[in-house]
Amino acid sequence: MGRRELYLTEMGLGPVWRLRSAPAQAAEGVRGEALGWNELKSRVAACTACELHSTRTRTVFGVGDENADWLFVGEAPGADEDAQGEPFVGQAGKLLDNMLKSIGLKRGENVYIANVLKCRPPGNRNPLPAEVAKCEPYLRRQVELIRPKLIVSLGKFAAQTLLGQDATIASLRGSVHAYQGIPLIVTYHPAYLLRTLPDKAKAWEDLCLAKQTMQDLCSENSATI
Repeated sequence: MGRRELYLTEMGLGPVWRLRSAPAQAAEGVRGEALGWNELKSRVAACTACELHSTRTRTVFGVGDENADWLFVGEAPGADEDAQGEPFVGQAGKLLDNMLKSIGLKRGENVYIANVLKCRPPGNRNPLPAEVAKCEPYLRRQVELIRPKLIVSLGKFAAQTLLGQDATIASLRGSVHAYQGIPLIVTYHPAYLLRTLPDKAKAWEDLCLAKQTMQDLCSENSATI
């Protein structure tokens, strides 16, 4: 067992790359159903599980490669996303695209982008616990279908939701966490970085950690073939 494999095993992550090579297993999806992509998209588009459906313009399901190694997860749609039905558009979206480019990635190419919530909270307020409880199963099923090698959470709310803990970004950064056994790196939300330019340097460190983690996973995977 290599040092990186040993490290991941000690972290409770185990040989996570096998999630991609193992046969797909039926997993409990939304309301106990193992929904496929088309069924899941239809369910989200017609969802009335919480009050956000009454104020949305469009649901924002997600966008990108449905077999991607990389999954980026944000908080909830904003005004631009609500209008266009796509996550991370506008200035925050442009910054996210630049962040992807900085580590050799591109939107839609081996990258999938989603949010915890699929509808915009009025006034861009923080999502309510009841809204998350209704919407998180959709994200969980997306993860099960994509089976990414690595997840990058964007912002405090996304990190707290995925990790199930009330913690600050500062305390979560710099470590490899896990969601459903998949390595997870925490960094700042692009909208926050637009307001707090000095923290862009910290976000770059997080992206470097994510890139190195992916390289280590791929190296270990190659060694087992």
